[in-house]
Parts: sequence; C-alpha cells; structure tokens
Amino acid sequence: MDQSQRTVAATPSSSRSYQFHPARAAIIDLFNLYLGRGSRQKPDESLRDPPNKSQKRVHAPNRDLPPRNEQFLLDFELLQSQFNDPEQLRTITESVLISLVVQCSNHAPRAEFLLFALRTLCRISYINWDTFLPSLLSSVSAAEASLSQGVQAAAATAGSSATSSQSVVPVSVNPTSLLPSAHGIGSPSASEVKSVENGQQIARAGQIVRENAMRNSQRIRAAAVNSLRQLSCKIILIGVESSLKPVTHAEIFQYMMNWLVNWDRRDLGTEDSVGKSWRSEKTLAEWLRSCLDVIWLLVEEGESRIPFYELLRSGLQFIENIPDDEALFTLIMEIHRRRDAMAMHMLMLDQHLHCPSFGTHRIVSQITANVPPEAVPHLRHSPITYPSVLGEPLYGEDLAMSIPKGSLDWERAVRCIRHAIRTTPSPDWWKRVLVVAPCYRPSTQAGPIPGAVFTSDMICEAIIDRIVELLKLTNSDANCWQEWLVFSDIFFFLIKSGCTDFVDFIDKLVLRLNGVDNHILRTNHVTWLLAQIIRVELVMTALNSDAKKVETTRKILSFHREDRNSDPNNPQSVLLDFVSSCQNLRIWSLSTTTRAYLNNEQLLKGKQIDEWWRSKGERMMDYMNMDDRSIGMFWVVSYTMAQPACETVINWLSSAGMAELPGLQPNDRVMMTQEVTPLPMSLLSGFSMNLCLKLALQMEEALFVSQVVPSIAMVETYTRLLLISPHSMFRSHFSQLAQRNASLLSKPGVTLLVLEILNYRLLPLYRYQGKSKTLMYDVTKIISALKGKRGDHRIFRLAENLCMNLILSLRDFFSVKREGKGPTEFTETLNRITIMTLAITIKTRGIADPDHMVYLQTMLEQILATSQHTWSEKTMRHFPSLLRETLKGRVDKRGLSIQAWQQAETTVINQCTQLLSPSAEPAYVSTYLSHSFPQHRQYLCAGACLLMQGHAENINSTNLARVLREVSPEEVTANIYTLVDVLLHHVHVDLQQGQSLEAVLDKAGANLAFFFWTHEMLPLDIFLLALIDRDDDPHALIIAMSLLKTPDLLLRIKNYCQNRGSPEHWLVTQVFKRNELQKALGNHLSWKDRYPTFFDDIAARLLPVIPLVLYRLIENNAMEQADNLLLAHSHFLAYHPLRFTFVRDILAYFYGHLPGKLVLRMLKVLDLSKIPFSESFPQYISPTGAPVCPPLDYFASLLLNLVNNVIPPLSSSSNCSSRSGSMADILNSSARPPHGKTPGTSQPGPANASEGQKAFYQIQDPGTYTQLVLETAVIEILSLPVSAAQIVSSLVQIIVNIQSTLIQSGNGFHGAANGVGQGSVLPTSPSGGSTDSMSASRSTCLIPGINTASFVSRSGYTCQQLSCLLIQACGLLLAQLPPDFHVQLYLEAARVTRETWWLKDGKRSQGELDSAVGYALMDPTWAAQDNTSTAIGNIVALLHAFFSNLPQEWLDGTNAIITNLRPVTSVAMLRVVFRIMGPLLPRLASTHTLFNKTLMLLLSALVDVFGKTAQTTAPVEASQIADLIDFLHHIIHYEGQGGAVQTSSKLRPDILALIGRAAETLRPDVQHLLAHLKTNPNSSIYAAAHQQNTAKTNTS
Repeated sequence: MDQSQRTVAATPSSSRSYQFHPARAAIIDLFNLYLGRGSRQKPDESLRDPPNKSQKRVHAPNRDLPPRNEQFLLDFELLQSQFNDPEQLRTITESVLISLVVQCSNHAPRAEFLLFALRTLCRISYINWDTFLPSLLSSVSAAEASLSQGVQAAAATAGSSATSSQSVVPVSVNPTSLLPSAHGIGSPSASEVKSVENGQQIARAGQIVRENAMRNSQRIRAAAVNSLRQLSCKIILIGVESSLKPVTHAEIFQYMMNWLVNWDRRDLGTEDSVGKSWRSEKTLAEWLRSCLDVIWLLVEEGESRIPFYELLRSGLQFIENIPDDEALFTLIMEIHRRRDAMAMHMLMLDQHLHCPSFGTHRIVSQITANVPPEAVPHLRHSPITYPSVLGEPLYGEDLAMSIPKGSLDWERAVRCIRHAIRTTPSPDWWKRVLVVAPCYRPSTQAGPIPGAVFTSDMICEAIIDRIVELLKLTNSDANCWQEWLVFSDIFFFLIKSGCTDFVDFIDKLVLRLNGVDNHILRTNHVTWLLAQIIRVELVMTALNSDAKKVETTRKILSFHREDRNSDPNNPQSVLLDFVSSCQNLRIWSLSTTTRAYLNNEQLLKGKQIDEWWRSKGERMMDYMNMDDRSIGMFWVVSYTMAQPACETVINWLSSAGMAELPGLQPNDRVMMTQEVTPLPMSLLSGFSMNLCLKLALQMEEALFVSQVVPSIAMVETYTRLLLISPHSMFRSHFSQLAQRNASLLSKPGVTLLVLEILNYRLLPLYRYQGKSKTLMYDVTKIISALKGKRGDHRIFRLAENLCMNLILSLRDFFSVKREGKGPTEFTETLNRITIMTLAITIKTRGIADPDHMVYLQTMLEQILATSQHTWSEKTMRHFPSLLRETLKGRVDKRGLSIQAWQQAETTVINQCTQLLSPSAEPAYVSTYLSHSFPQHRQYLCAGACLLMQGHAENINSTNLARVLREVSPEEVTANIYTLVDVLLHHVHVDLQQGQSLEAVLDKAGANLAFFFWTHEMLPLDIFLLALIDRDDDPHALIIAMSLLKTPDLLLRIKNYCQNRGSPEHWLVTQVFKRNELQKALGNHLSWKDRYPTFFDDIAARLLPVIPLVLYRLIENNAMEQADNLLLAHSHFLAYHPLRFTFVRDILAYFYGHLPGKLVLRMLKVLDLSKIPFSESFPQYISPTGAPVCPPLDYFASLLLNLVNNVIPPLSSSSNCSSRSGSMADILNSSARPPHGKTPGTSQPGPANASEGQKAFYQIQDPGTYTQLVLETAVIEILSLPVSAAQIVSSLVQIIVNIQSTLIQSGNGFHGAANGVGQGSVLPTSPSGGSTDSMSASRSTCLIPGINTASFVSRSGYTCQQLSCLLIQACGLLLAQLPPDFHVQLYLEAARVTRETWWLKDGKRSQGELDSAVGYALMDPTWAAQDNTSTAIGNIVALLHAFFSNLPQEWLDGTNAIITNLRPVTSVAMLRVVFRIMGPLLPRLASTHTLFNKTLMLLLSALVDVFGKTAQTTAPVEASQIADLIDFLHHIIHYEGQGGAVQTSSKLRPDILALIGRAAETLRPDVQHLLAHLKTNPNSSIYAAAHQQNTAKTNTS
C-alpha cells in the first residue's frame, strides 16, 4: 500500500472497501499530477526524496510542469464521468483530499493547490463539508499523535546509537516527511572517534545526543504541526462559508479550542526536553491566528454559528502561559469582559456578606443532594459556597484548600466559623461541616472530601480569634467566666474531633500571643483551657510520642501567668491559680523526656492540693454549704485526682442510705436510694471535663445497670451534667445502652427511667443536638413492639407521649420511618399529630429542601395508609395548600363508623351486661377476653357508657378496669376513638329526643368522670386528642373544655406544679419529693407495676395536648374559650418543654386571625423577664386605645438588635467590601462586641440583653441566644396589632434610605451630608458626571422618626458597615415571617423600583439609563464608601438577603416580583428584573417546575422590551443585552447539569422548547441571539447534541 493510501487508511472516516476501489487510484494520480508529485510512491520514497525532485506523472509522462490549475475542473469532471456511483466517488475524493492535506501541508505550492481544488469542488457543491471537515480534523489529530511518537522514537534511537558507538552521531531528517528520520548518515572516520576513558563520559555523550535529537525533532514537529494546522484552518474557513450543520460547527469549535488551550504542550515542540522554552513567534502566530480567525467566524454575531457563551465556558481564559499574541490576548480579554458581565447575574448583591446566622435550629445547606429524607442526617453540610468565575456556587475540600489566606473567600469562611464558635449552633451542624485534619486521617482515606467547605487552618484561625477575643474581654474586667465555660465545651469538642492539627494550633497560638496580641495574656485562662483537653487522645499523642513533643510542651508551659491580684476566695481565681500546677503534674506523668522543662515551683504547689484534699476533701463535706474557696479547691482536685473526686460525688449522692421500696412482697424486695439534694449547677460548672466524663459513666452504671433504684437526685445531677456541656457530654441513650449491654433495655425499669429522663429532662437537648428524629425512630420501635402486647400500658403510654412531644418539637421535614419505605408504625394518635406538625411546619417555616417536597407525598401516603381520620373543614381551612390538596379528597368514614356501631350494638350491650353488671362474676373477665371478638371489644367503653347512663353504680367498675388492663394498648386506643364517636352520636340522639343540652352534657360529664377521675381507667391525653379531632361536631370542643376545667384535673395539675417545683429544674436546690406511683399515674397505668416514678405524672402528659386544644379552639373561632384555657393553665404551661416555640408557632400559624386580647394572653405564657423584647414593645400591644403602627425608630432598633446579636460580626481582619483598598479600611475600623453585653458609650451592644453569655440550659428553647433574639423579633412583629403591609412598608422605608440617614446624621465616615469626596474612585454620577442627576438617583432622604444620635455608636460599627448589615438583618427577619409578609415585600419592592425617577423619565438617553442602572445595582458595600447608595440598590440587596434565607418552598412566591414589575418598558428596567431574579435561579435548579416558571417570566419580561409588538420609548440594539443572553445560556446549562457547568453539561429539551416558544415573539435580531436555544437540531448545536445522545442511547 502506498504512502497516501496508508495515511487515508488511518482516518476513521475511510471505509476499508474504498481502499481498493479503482476510482481511488485514478483520483490519487490526478491530484499527484497537479501537485507535481509523480506517480504513486513506494513506501520509502516519501521518506527519502526531497520535495523538489522530479517525479513521473501517470497521464503526462513527458511534461515537466503540472497542468494549469484552471484545467483541474475539466480533468476532474472527465474522471467523474468514468464512474457510475457519484456518491461513492465523492466519498473517495474526500478521503484522498484529507490524506493529501496531511501529506502536503508543509509544502506551500501544493497546499495552495489543495485550497484551490477545494474551492473549485465547493463551487460545484461537490464537497460535503459536514462529513469532510470532521474527518479532516480527526486525521489531523491522528497525524499529530504519530508525530509525538516519532519525536520520542528519534530521541531514543539517537541515544542508543550514541551509546553503542561511543560517539556523537549527527542526526539527519528528511524535511519532506512528517515523520523525522532517525538514521545516521555514514560511519564516523577513525580520526573523528574519541577514546572513551570511562562509563561516565559515555553516559554524558549519550545524554547530549538524546537532548540534541529531541530538540531537533521537536523543532521539526512544531513546524509540521504549524503548517498542518494552518492549512486545516484555511480549509475550515472555506467550509464555514457553506451552510454547515450545527454538529459540524460544534466539532470544529471543540478542535479549535483544544488547540488553543493546549498550545504550549511539550509534545507540540514548544518546550524542549530539558525544560528550556523554545517558541518560534512566527511559527506559533501563523497557525494560532488562523485558528482565531476560525473562532471569530464561528461566534460572529451576525451568523451565530456558535453562541459566544461557548467561549465563556471553554476554559480558554484560564490558560497559564498566554502566548505573546495580540489577537489571542484580545479574544481572552473579550471573554473576560463578557464572562464578568454574565457572572454578575449569578451573584447576589453583597453576596460576600451572606453567611449563616444560626438564628434558627435548621440546617440549611447551600448545595442540593438528591437523597431520600432518611439519609439527610448523615449528609455533609455546606453552609457556604465559593463563587466561581462564572458565578456558580462551588464547594469541596480541594477548593477550600486552594483558597489563599486573607482573601475575601477565606475571611468569609473564617467569619462563619468564628460566628459558630460564638453562638454555639447544634453539634450536629459541626459534625456535618468539620473535616478531620489531614495529619490525623488514616492512609486509607485518600482524596478530598466533596462537600467540605472549611479547612483545618480556617478552624484553627477561628479558634485562636475566639481565645484572643475572650482574653481581651477578661482584661476589661468584665465577668465573662460563663463565656469561657461555653467556649471550653466547644473547644474540647473541636479538639477531640481532630478537625485541627493540635501541634500546629499551639504553634500559631504562641505566634499570635507573642506577636500582635502580645499584651493580652495576663491570666491563666489559656492554661486552664489546655488543661481541659490534655487527656484527649490526640493531645496525649502530641505530648508523648510526637517528634515535636518537647517544643510543644515548652510552648504549652509558656502560657502560664501569675495573677497576683486574684481573689483567694473566688472559685474561679482559685482554679486559675492552681491550674498551672495541675498541668505540670499531668505533663510530668506523660513523658520523662519533657520533665526537665517543667516548673518546679508549680510541681511543689501541687502539694498544697494534696494537703487540702487530705484535710478536707476526703471527709464527707456538705456540698450544699461549701465556701467559695472549697468549691475552687474541689475544682482543682477534679484536674489532678479525677477518680477520687468522682467517688466523692457518688458518695455525696448516696449519703442518705438506702431503703426498701414499700408495698412489695418479701420475695420481691427492691432497694431504693434515699433522696438528697442534687449537685448545684454552680458546683458542676467548674468540674474538669475529665471528671464530668467519669461521672457520667459512673452515674449511668448506677442508673441503668445497678439493681438499686436510683434517687431522683442522682438522675437530676446526671441530666444537669449533660446539659452543662452539650457538645462534649451528649450521648444517644438508646444507642449507648444497646452498645453497653443489649439486654439492658429489656428490663422494664431501665426502659421506664430512660423514657422519663428523655421526656421530662432531655427533650430540648436532643432537639438542640439534631437528634430528635433519631430518637423518634428509636421510640417508635418500642411503640411498635408494645402496641399489640397485652398489659404493658405504662411503658407504651410513656413512649407514646414522648413520641408526641418529639413530633411536635420537629420544625423541619422528617420521614415517618427510618428506612423511608412501607406504612408508618405510628399509632393512630401519632399519625394525626404528624399531620398537624407538618401543617405547622409548612405554614410557619416552609419546606427547606427541594427533595423534601418530593418526598412529602410519599410520607403522606405512608400516614394515610393506616389512618382513617378526616380533618374538619375548619381545620383544613388553616392547613397549607400542599396538605389541603392532598387531604381534601378523603372520604369521611365517621358515618360508616356509626353504622358499624349500630350493627354491633346489640351484641356489645349483651356482652357488657354480662361483664359489667354489678353482680357479674370476676371469672367472667377471662371468658370475655378469650371469647370476644376484637371488633366487639373496641366498643367496650362505649357499651359501658350506655349502660351507665350517668350513674356509676350501674356497672361493675372492677371488671371493666381489669379488662382494660388486660387488653393491648392498641385496643384501649381503639376503645377511646369509638367512645368519642358513640358519645357524640348519642348526644345528638338525646337532643333529638327532646332532652336539654345541659342535661345531656351533664350525663356525658358524669360518664367521663367515671373513666378518668373516679376509677382512672383511660389515658386522658389520648381521649382529649380524639375528642378535639371531632371538632366539626359542635359538642366535641364543649366536652373537651369541660374536662380541662374539671376540679379533679385542676387539683392534679396544682399538685404536680407543687411537687415539681420550679420549671427550671436545674435551679432546684431542695430535696426532690417522689410522688407515689398510683397518685402520679392513676390505677390504669400503675396497676401491677411497682417501679417508682421519677418525673412522670398524668398531668404532665397533658402538656403536648393543651396547645393542640388551643389550635382547635382558634380554628373554630372560639377565641373566648381559648383565652380562658390559657388563663386557667398559664402557670401549668410554664412546664412545657418548648413553650417559646409553641407561642411563636401559634402566632405565625394564625397570623391575621388572632384578636389582640388573645395575643397578649399568649405572650403571658412566656417568662417575659427572660425574653429580650424591645423596651417599647409592650406599649404597642397595649389593649387600650386604637392600634397604632410603631414609629420607624422601633423597627430600626429591632434590626440593630439583630445586627448586634444574630448577624455574624465583621472581624478586625475581614473585608466587608468586594474589593480591597479604602473600603477595607472603613469596614475594618471597628469590631462588634460580644453577645449579650450591656451597651454603653465604650461598650456597644444590644440594649436589653442580660449580662454575659447564657449557657444552653438557660435557653433550651429555642436553643441558643442567637435563636432567642431572632425568634423574639419574630414574635414581636407577629404580635403587633397592625397589618403586614404597614410593617413591611416601615422596614423597607428604613432600608431604602439607611446609608444617607446614618451618614447625614453626623456619624458618617466622610462627615459630609451630601456629595462625594474629591478623591473618590467612582464617577460622580450614574449618568457620567451630572451632579444633579446623581443626587436625584441617590438614596438621600433622611428617615423620619429615627433617633440617629446614638444609633451607630450602639452598634459598634461604622455607619458604612452598619448600613450594609442592617440590610442583611432585615432580609433575615423577613424570611422568618409567614408568606403574608413576603407578598407585601414583593409589592413594596416593585413600588420602590417603579418610582425611581430615571426609570420613569422618558427623555433620558439610553447611555444615561445604562449608566444609572449600573450604579443603582452596585453592591451596597461598594456604594456605602462613597455615599452613592440608591433606593434600587438597597431594595435589591434586601431581596437577595431575603432570598438567601428563604426555605425552598417559599421561593415559589418570588415570581410575584416580576409580575408586579410588568410590563417592562425599558432595557434599564429589564436589567433590574434580571438582577433581582437572576441570582435566584441557581437555587431553583433543583426544582425543575419552579425553575421553568421563573425562567418563563424572565423571558416574558424580555418580550416586553424586545417583542415584535413591544412599545419601547427608544429602539435598542440587541447587542446591548449580550450579557443577558449569555446568562440565559449559562443558567439553563447550570440547571441541566444540576450544578456547576461542565464541558459535558446538557440542556433539558423542555427548557429548549420553552425558550423556543418565547423566541418566536421576539424581534428577529434578538431571536438570532437565541437561535441555539431551540429544539430544532438543524439550527441548534444543543438540540443536535441531544439528538446525537439520544441516538447513541437507543443504539446501545
């Protein structure tokens, strides 16, 4: 096979059958004739012959020169006539042409002829460019690959030849061949051969030969590649002028981009083997410029063969070594310009300020993972993302590791971590964001963690920042011991988790405290902090076996400080005075190699600790009456002698001895620990973490393993221990007990104790930990196992009550089963409560995750599969639409239930008569239980009620009580639900028979008193829930209210409150009184059980029920009864574990439906003295006088409080601006004070916060002080007696003019009321210089009603910082409010936008409007520095802050903004619309329906301005919205990918169809820009690509 044939055979487009076709030889001969090449060459001739050697021609053997080019067409047509299959001939011709291009590209005359031949054949439409060009490019790639192999082969051959001959042999190559020859010419003469003395000289000679050979080969290859690519580009330029298919354009574009991006690849010859750069500018420029010509032709706007957007995502702008070529540089700069303009629409205004506030307990990730809800607790959480150059949100540990320290992204990440350390969010949050430091990872864990956004260095820096902050606070003489305690808990948690390298942390802490902050370490707080963690395994390893252990130990010891002025009688001072000694003693015991560096004075000081312990500690002290020094010394002992201290505490708690549990038989003796006073929080708080961990284990042994019934004091102390250090001490009880001993939970006493601890002590802790769902699944297992088991009523009802509390505490989506599949294992009661919880959650907080919306329907199906209940119309009226649509179609089966009762009534009455007659034999109970049918037993209580007729003496209560005890809990529940239905049915029957309502209700009341008070046969909480669920019956709520006002119940509640003591159980300092089992639980639940109660009580079981009764009363407009209920039980509701949340949710759920009197009553349920309400708040909710909207100063103060306590503070090193320079100086000039500090001129802060940071146990609901402040603001807003429109209007008015108000108040940074400084880096006006235009466009109006005199000073920020943060605070606050407020916000935003003068002024030129909108949509942090803030800029920033905090479900309403702004009449307004909604689209990418809806509205706005029938004031060229067109291309690629756009990202066909329909109504010039966003594969590269992929899928 000749050379040309071999080349063509390598091309993928050539078919093997064509290689031997007779036409092929004729075509090759014809082209060789015109190329001046003789006949077909032998294989070796093409490698050796010079390019100008005369060759024989097939048809003209006597002609020395090739024919004239003009003759070619005639010759070709003559040849064409000789063959019958023109299509086959065309294919062969294309194949031959491709091979000739590859062979002749480095021969200029031949290359010119090939171009001529192609143009000639193109004129007669003989070339099928759609097959020719891809084949050509494929062949070029194959040829380049073979050239690379040739370069390597040449160097290898030359090196081996040189080594074998011991001489340097020159290498010759044939310039006519693309493959360089490696054959030497001749043999060296004897005189030329040097004598080789040793092997080193031989190796050196061989290396020189290889380097020279490689260098020469690369140069030749570079020349060959240049000529080949240049010729290919010229051919492409010819072909592109024809009408190519989109697929061809796309393939050409990909090849061109690949060439450009990889222009400096070593195998292309641009860098030699020894690393020296070798570039021929002329060689490079030739092919590169030809390539650029092709690209410009492809993206030419007039033709739009390829969207310019493809350049934006090509990666061309990221090439590292940009060649010195002006044309390429121009292209890259244009790409950068358009990319930046496009990316702006992806980024929210002030996005660098968007950071988790931890103001809610929700974990909302910035990334979306398509996982079922049961897997959500195990997912990694990305609280922030890093914007890419295309504006996309990115995340991943590899990305986080690449962020340079000190950059804006770094500062934002550290700001987030620093705020988390200050505000102590859920430990679950930490576990899902932390990564193990690389030094601690096992070797098997390779590769970066995908969802991580923080690095160990970031966490290390944030920890050190907090230490420095607390040291400064300590030096200011502020009492911040509580802050240190809270920090030590989370510090222990972070170090133990291994999220930062401990050795590196110590190094950086020393540098910090010896560097910039070398004056602040005056106390032993750092030493105390390190003493807390010294027993952590990672720390012990670092001090015992690490290579730097000596240096690390010396640095740790260097933190010791002597405080001569400390109070010897203050417990904290005593601890800090001795803690260095404790530390030295511990290090002394760790390693002998570091003992020489210990402080002997501190070691000797340890003897004082021993002496104190021997003199006082070992004796039984009265821990309730210890003096302050003794408390401090006992704290010290906890660091040096933890085990003796632990034994002492256990002895304290058992010091009262033991006694027998009364009422048991001699053979069933059970010992019980006598009661003492539990350890106070003030003593527990100073224990070392090591002692706390030991105590917890020891107490768990006594509580759950020992055969002795523990005291309440032991249980209470144990729970206090867990509450005091929620990060370090938490354990999941069911999991831990199962791991310790699987049989423990099979003991009824252990299960009862665990359930009581969880239900009455640790419920808020589990919610704070994010473990409520896990606990719910564990408890559901117990319920599922017991509900059909006869007799186990006590454990079952306690577990069910706990599960009710857990479900009602959840304010986020949850799956009803851990596995997520199959019907629910809940009881009927729990099913109904789950639906109510979902309604409350969706209506008051929205569904946060898009995947939750998908799984909601599955969850409802799981619940409704086992529940027959239908909710009343009055209840459904307040349900969110998502639930209402699903539930409204259910058939009410109450009528069927009554029919079933009527059918079974005769049988039931007969059985009840035999069983319940006063003379009935006790033995008949067994007969009844064994012979009756379950469908009849469920009517037992209903039958008893009918037989009773209000007279208890009519029935045998003993037999009835025994049956109800012997049946399963499930059957008791069924009896309760049927009793309710039959009771209400017979009330109607009696009324129809003429009885008075009062008599009928009295009889019903007497019957119920028999069940609940006289004989305590049924659980009251379940009956009340069943009764209020029949609220469509007019008598159900009346009976429920009468039960709740029964004197017996009120007496029980009163006794419960007296026995329980303070609702804040951790403050109780007296001995707990254990209630008798029967008195606490009643006859039904106590029965044969003798295990005593700890905190359980029938009254306490009603705590989750009363709020639900309140919901039903409000739904039925029974406002007076609701008020009376709250009045009667307000003191009792103080024991509700989540009463703050309960009040907040009722106010939100029924917003707009509650009278002011009831709102006030609701607020009084709270402990008002401990809630940080605004000082002026009470006067605006006063029931006297007409409702008045508070002044703007009230709302401004509310926002300021959020800035001070909720919004993450700007650190002294962070940059609020999105650029460096003067703004950084402005924004770094002050730092915010710590949470909860009383304000003053020198110590700014919130106006009504209590002194010091609160521990978790003090604010278990809602969980943290940050959450308390935010939710308090929400409660205030919801309680105001004015409309949502007035409230939103006031907030928007503040935000729109906030900068000018603060600056012009005299507190501004510039100190000028108007104008911009002469040194401003920004132009003086949006219109390019007109001062009057600028002043008109700015937000220059002062806000009336705000006292700005001390407003800025109260914040601790400059006015520029404060104005930006107030916008963030307002957005956060509005996102917590119900959708009623969102609707008003959208209306206000549209109004502010429309009222902007330059959007209404039709006389302004397009240039002025473009300039105005550019400045109007500037980040407020940019605008604040020059006082160029505008109303639109502020309102858009507010909307973006609002969007970033909004749950996914509530984003559905955001489209109202576009609706309110339409019709859009100018490009300026169009840009405002895109700027508002554009950054929202990435969040909607996971919600396809909502994404389509929003995109459709944006396209409608585009049609308003550029539609065929649009009535715009002045014609605008389509090119002016190129950035919007690029953005549309990008966002639909983002949505198709489901994340950051990749080269393989595909578009959804329905998106293309949507845009295609919208494009039909646009002007032709704008349609042209969207030509590829259509479904037609003949005009769209994206539709064509989709068609190709579909075809491949079908084929495979």
